[in-house]
Amino acid sequence: MREECGVFGAFNCDDAGKLCYLGLYALQHRGQESAGIVSFDGKNMYVVKDMGLVSDIYNSEKLSYLKGNTAIGHVRYSTTGSSNINNIQPLYSRTSKGKIAIAHNGNLTNAYDLYKTLISEGALFQSTVDSEVILHMVSRSRKLSVIDAMKETLANIQGAYSLVVLGKEYLMAARDPHGFRPLVLGKLGDGFIVCSETCALDLIGAEYIRDIEPGEILFIDKTAGLKSYQNTVKTKPSFCVFEHVYFSRPDSLVFGESVHNVRKEFGKRLAREYPVDADIVMSIPDSGNSAALGYAEESEIPFEFGMTRNHYVGRTFIQPSQQIRDLGVKIKLNPIKSVLDGKRVVVVDDSIVRGTTCKRRVQAIRKAGAREVHLRISSPPVNYPCHFGIDTPKREQLIAASKSIDEIREFVGADTLGYLSIDGMLESVSCKASLYCAACFNGKYPVKVKNKGKYSFESRKIKLYAQKNGH
Repeated sequence: MREECGVFGAFNCDDAGKLCYLGLYALQHRGQESAGIVSFDGKNMYVVKDMGLVSDIYNSEKLSYLKGNTAIGHVRYSTTGSSNINNIQPLYSRTSKGKIAIAHNGNLTNAYDLYKTLISEGALFQSTVDSEVILHMVSRSRKLSVIDAMKETLANIQGAYSLVVLGKEYLMAARDPHGFRPLVLGKLGDGFIVCSETCALDLIGAEYIRDIEPGEILFIDKTAGLKSYQNTVKTKPSFCVFEHVYFSRPDSLVFGESVHNVRKEFGKRLAREYPVDADIVMSIPDSGNSAALGYAEESEIPFEFGMTRNHYVGRTFIQPSQQIRDLGVKIKLNPIKSVLDGKRVVVVDDSIVRGTTCKRRVQAIRKAGAREVHLRISSPPVNYPCHFGIDTPKREQLIAASKSIDEIREFVGADTLGYLSIDGMLESVSCKASLYCAACFNGKYPVKVKNKGKYSFESRKIKLYAQKNGH
C-alpha cells in the first residue's frame, strides 16, 4: 500500500510545538504508525519523534522541549519506507541552504530515478522514504535562495506531494500541480497555520483562509509575510476522490467541499441506484456514517446504530501488518444484538478493498441475529492500486480486480451487494467531476507511472544497494 499521512505547520505562533501536537492529534486518522515534530526558536531546531500514536509519544516534558514560535509536524503510515525510526518525519538535515526540516504527504512516482542520480553523485541517504529525495535536491541545487532551490526541485519531481518545510525564520508549503492531496492555509492571531485538513484548524481555533493551490509554493517569513509562487508545470487538477470516500474527517473541508455533505450525497445516490426493502439502515462506523444517513434519508428507511465502535483501536485499513489488521477487526466493532435481531438490514460501508474485513463484519452482523444483510458500498469497486498517496494494495490483492460483483457478494456473505457508480460518485461533488482523480476505480492515472505496483521505492533501493556492494 501507499502512503497516506498528515502534515501540520505553525509560523509565528506562541507555543508552536504544542499547537503542532494538537494539530497532529486532530490529524491522527491520517497515520497511526509514527509521529514527529520539529520546532525552531530563532537559533536552534528541536526534534521529538517516535513510533506510535501522538498521545503516546508526547507528554508535558517533551512538549516543553519543543521551543520556539515555528514548528512543523507529521503523522505517518509507512508505504515507500519501512516501519523504523529512521523513516519518521519530519526529516531534518543541515544542508547548503541551512537547517531544513520537511514533512511530506503523498508519493513521488519518479523518486527512484532521482535517487539513482543522487547516489551516483555521492549523496548519502539516511532513510528509505521518498521524501528524502527532496531534501537532497534542495541542498544540491546551485540556486542561491531556498525558494529558488525548492522551485527547481519541484519542477523535476512527479507524483503527489503536499509539503510543509521549516527553515531558519521561514515556513514553506507546497502542493503538486495536480493537487492530489489536500493542504490548507489558516490564520491564528498574527501567525499562520498550514495543515492537511481544516479539522486541525478548528481544534486550535484558527481561521480557515483558503486551500494551497495546486502547483503553488507558499513562502512565509516575518519580512515579506506571505509570498506565493507557481510551479512552472501547468496541468489540470486531479483531486483524490478517495479523500472524500474514506480518509478525511467528516468535519473537514477538503478541496473546498464538506466531507460530511459529500458522503451524505454518496448515500443518497446509492439509495437511488440500489434500493431494497429493509427494516433498518446501519453504517460501518465511522467513515460509513454520513453515507448511511444519506441512504436512510433518501430511502425513508429508519437509521439505527447497529454497531458500536471501540475508539481506542487503530483503523484496520491503515495498519502495517496483516496480523495486526486481523486483530483490529475483531476488537474494533461490536454488533448491537437488540437492534439487529430479526431485522432486514442495509449495511452501508465506504469501500471494499481485500474483502476479508468486510466478510468478518457481515458474519458478525448475521451472528447478532440479522435476518437479511444488504451490503451497500458508497464508492465504486476498487479495481486498481493508487500510486499517489493512498494506501491500496497491489492489484492482485484487490478483490474487485479478480472477482465479479456477484462473486464478491458470495465471498462476503451478503444477500445483496450494490456499489455506487463512478458517475454517481463524481456527480456527488459540487465542483467539476473532471477535477477529481478516480484512478483506483477506473485505472485512468493522471501521471504516468513506471513499474505499476511491481516494486516499491524501498525495494528497488535495497536491490540497487545489493548490486553495488556485490550481494
